[in-house]
Amino acid sequence: MKKLLFPLLAGIVLVSCSQQQPEATEEKIALGESYGPAKVDVEKAISVQEFFTDFEKKDGPEEYTIEGKIVEVCQKAGCWVGIDDGNNDYFMVRFKDHFTIPLDTKTDTYAYMHGVATWDSIPVAQLKEDAAAEGKTKEEIDRITQPKYTFAYVADGIVMKK
Repeated sequence: MKKLLFPLLAGIVLVSCSQQQPEATEEKIALGESYGPAKVDVEKAISVQEFFTDFEKKDGPEEYTIEGKIVEVCQKAGCWVGIDDGNNDYFMVRFKDHFTIPLDTKTDTYAYMHGVATWDSIPVAQLKEDAAAEGKTKEEIDRITQPKYTFAYVADGIVMKK
């Protein structure tokens, strides 16, 4: 009996040790509310730095899903957000078809956005409107006399990260 018991126990130990342990799965991303006409696939999101690195090589419109930190929110309608650019500034993300997010959206909230980036010039009238929405003074607004050449990012969907 002992002759059979030892090989049987050794076999059980070997089989149990050789079984593969399940791989650690990525932590599930806790998502909050979603806004806009498009569903955002957060699995495709890249960082703001990766976005800038890739987009600076492009000539025309490009579709991106990015993850970034909200540092500004339009306080009149929730119709745009400012996303931290990593250089102590932000870039504006406008919302396609004028969808909005809640005005009380907290800054320092992370979000995933899907949209299209293009090279663009922003006309003086738009710059003045944006400055007014940001609460700039009349004097600051009056100093805006030249269009701004930059890229534009228009999101068709945004989902907040919890």
